[in-house]
Amino acid sequence: MDFLNRWLLNAEKEGLCRELTPVSREVGRPISVAVREGFQSLFDFSSNDYLALSHHPALSAAALEALNKYGTGAGSARLMSGDLEIFHQLENETALLKGNEAALLFGSGYLANVGVIPALVGRGDTIFTDRLNHASIYDGCRLSGARLVRFRHNDIDHLETMLRKNSGAGRSLLIVESVYSMDGDICPLADLVALKNRFSTLLMVDEAHATGVFGSSGGGVISREGVEQDVDVAMGTYGKALGSYGAYVSGTALMIRFLLNRARSFVFTTALPPAVAAASLAAVRLVRNEPSRREKLFVKATCFKEALRNGGVSGIPGPSQIVPLMVGDNHQAVLLADECRRQGVFATAVRPPTVPAGEARLRFSVTLHHSHQDLIDTAGKIVSISEKLSIPLSF
Repeated sequence: MDFLNRWLLNAEKEGLCRELTPVSREVGRPISVAVREGFQSLFDFSSNDYLALSHHPALSAAALEALNKYGTGAGSARLMSGDLEIFHQLENETALLKGNEAALLFGSGYLANVGVIPALVGRGDTIFTDRLNHASIYDGCRLSGARLVRFRHNDIDHLETMLRKNSGAGRSLLIVESVYSMDGDICPLADLVALKNRFSTLLMVDEAHATGVFGSSGGGVISREGVEQDVDVAMGTYGKALGSYGAYVSGTALMIRFLLNRARSFVFTTALPPAVAAASLAAVRLVRNEPSRREKLFVKATCFKEALRNGGVSGIPGPSQIVPLMVGDNHQAVLLADECRRQGVFATAVRPPTVPAGEARLRFSVTLHHSHQDLIDTAGKIVSISEKLSIPLSF
């Protein structure tokens, strides 16, 4: 077992060793984080609960009703006896949200990506993937056995070059995220659709951090850009802006029927707890009918970015609710995060392999849990701490 200790010692030396941080959450109160003296209250900037729906009474009531009706678990995979009616209701309303014919539920976003990608392509096929795609996308690519071609982040010209050089026999699949979780920027979706059509590839878009946040009805960037019929597979989660858990893929009825039969992480997995599906269903209805939540979120995000810029943070912030502050060095990122925590701000230091080497950062998520004053005060603390530690920050 010496290799275990050697690996951990090396990770510590490189500033890459991670530890769990026990927290406590209560409705309407800041996050509480375990410290040696007990618990410390902090403002949580690491949550993806963008619309604060995890504490919404409609979700709690729906989950409780389903718990009393169905019990705690589905009992089996959906292709066995676990195919409860609540799952079909959620799939139908998710398809409506996404502007597609059909949808299919998965246990998590990770399970969706590692199930869908190998179902669509395999040996003899080619995948074109943005270099900054999520780890679950890359794991799905590896499982598929298809040839993997990476293109520079959001670089349409480089992608076109790669498509020209590598298109050939077999199927081609182009995979991107609409909102990149660690950078907060958005893919050039209209240009990607144009290339997809020119080179006859399938297009899969991960909308984990866009679902509920973008689009007039919360359908994501795909909806905002009006390209629902040009995206072959749209994937997203219920565990971020929708405040619940699980994931979906949506597309044509033919595509969903195919994935129902071919995606191994769907076929061979016990169905989601019905109470979770009920909460997700309530969230889908809320985001479709309450656009003011999205509007308030972007006002708050703008407030936070402007306060940081006024404090001297350099660069141009991205267009989403995700605000990364670049540090570079792993140890400095951890040092900055630790000092922020001591001053009441919970923001996680993000290091390789989550981000490329030399691009460690603190990732701040703006949510409806934050007041405008919280955001202004937090920006002031961040700037003050970075100056004290002589750590320059940029967007």
